[in-house]
Amino acid sequence: MANDKFTVVGTNIQEKATMIWNVADLLRGPFKPHEYGLVILPMTVVKRFHDCLLPTHQNVLDTYEKVKKLAVIDGFLRTASGYQFYNTSKFTFERLLADPDNVESNFRDYLNGFSANVQDVLAKFDFDNIIKRMVESNTLYLVIKEFASQKGYLGPDKISAVDCGYIFEDLVRRFSESFGEEAGAHFTSRDIIYLMTDILLSGEDLSKQENITVYDMTMGTSQMLSCMEERIHDINPGMEVTCFGQEFNPSTFAIAKADMMIRGGNPDNMRFGDTLSEDKFTDYNFRYIISNPPFGIDWKREQKAVEKEAAKGEEGRFAPGLPKISDGQQLFVLNGLKKLDNRGKMAIIQNGSPLFSGDAGSGPSNIRQYILENDWLSAIIQLSTDMFMNTGISTYIWVLDKDKPVERAGKVQLIDARHCFTPRRKSIGTKRNDIGDTDRALIVEAFTAFSEGVFGDKEGVYCESKIFATDEFGYNKIVVERPQRDEYGAIVKKKGKPVADSALRDTENVPLTENIDSYFEREVLPYAPDAWIDRSKTKIGYEIPMTRYFYEYQAPEESEVILARITDMETRISAYLQALFGRE
Repeated sequence: MANDKFTVVGTNIQEKATMIWNVADLLRGPFKPHEYGLVILPMTVVKRFHDCLLPTHQNVLDTYEKVKKLAVIDGFLRTASGYQFYNTSKFTFERLLADPDNVESNFRDYLNGFSANVQDVLAKFDFDNIIKRMVESNTLYLVIKEFASQKGYLGPDKISAVDCGYIFEDLVRRFSESFGEEAGAHFTSRDIIYLMTDILLSGEDLSKQENITVYDMTMGTSQMLSCMEERIHDINPGMEVTCFGQEFNPSTFAIAKADMMIRGGNPDNMRFGDTLSEDKFTDYNFRYIISNPPFGIDWKREQKAVEKEAAKGEEGRFAPGLPKISDGQQLFVLNGLKKLDNRGKMAIIQNGSPLFSGDAGSGPSNIRQYILENDWLSAIIQLSTDMFMNTGISTYIWVLDKDKPVERAGKVQLIDARHCFTPRRKSIGTKRNDIGDTDRALIVEAFTAFSEGVFGDKEGVYCESKIFATDEFGYNKIVVERPQRDEYGAIVKKKGKPVADSALRDTENVPLTENIDSYFEREVLPYAPDAWIDRSKTKIGYEIPMTRYFYEYQAPEESEVILARITDMETRISAYLQALFGRE
């Protein structure tokens, strides 16, 4: 699937977002640069609501007059507006500008006219306090005037739901940058999202009409959900798609809920709270999960709730194990696995830590063991560096499947896609690379083919696929003991058994695919004939060393070549010096 919408509207939408962000010119002085978004984001949401409702505004007012004395009126007003929300105030942006002396009271009247679901959105922005500051600085009228101009028009006849999502996304990125936040906490670029959606939908039969559920546990502004819905409808326009998401940041949650209302989805499926400590979707199951949770972030704030749930065992989400307190990303993987239905698939972004951190018997290793021994890991795709705004490190897409095809059973596909990228003409933070259409097509081809080999041109853009049995990632960590010896060299015994010398204690990692005794006889006994295995201390561990699997030996340069290059440099330096000083 080509990113037609992404490539066609990208420039125009960015221009639109830039024009909206230029409202900041009116805010200089009363607001600091990092505060511009506190005004611009909620005003953009309000204006989008306004422009969507404008064609049916009078119809809503007329309906409201007829039903306002009834006990329940929401259904009538939603029908009248044509959306999941409405506004019963007589004011529009045009009427607000007609009465500058009363702009504050009139604007508040307008905001109070919105339905309860919009009120929830505005509350998450803490918009009331922002309005007070605009009034005090005499900027409220000017900001409303700017948004009421043609360049501030956000009606659905000019700006589609997809395009508006881009605008929200761009504004959040600008706000995050100006605020000094890690923008990646809220922003995943669409080139990465489309790769994830296409991997999830690869080989799927979506010809039958059914209700497809999609969940994002850290949804940000909900663009992963909208992209997933878009891709499904590209395949089957009539397919019913229901999106669910949870978000902890108030501003991005507000945008996500607003976006869902405008797209005609159920805004109640967008829920606010910390996914780890305040799960809003307990006992829910989903067909697809797509997410980019924070990585390298501690879970101290959620520790008490997480440990309490882990103590429930299989009734909770975290029974397999808990990662180190400094990095909670594996907790999100466990949350997703708990929520996948029996046919469910998940694509989730992680950094390198979940591949190998933690020794045998540790929480991180036990989580990998849980995933691999249940045969839920379908593939891991390593992306190029410099793919995200806030970090240049390597990132990985884990693809998990509760119903793996027969040919993938008991196997894991590793794809090295570090060379599958297109350099950006202009970087955004540390994002210097994009996954272009050709890049994405190669990665999807490699995933779909499920075969080993190189896809693409190894002299240019390419990715490499390797396939392993799940037990190849596992090992038995054995404890090797050796006896204490007295001053005469004799073995010290207790109750007829040799006493272990802790100073000589060692460990060995024996692959699960190999017999422990055979390994011990071959690798240990020839060098320590008096050694033995303390089998009570044997632990199973799992790790996925992708770097080792895809390492390619680079022969060092021949010494003669190095010497020739150094000699040439010396000759040229001598010539420069002679030319510089030889004239005296």
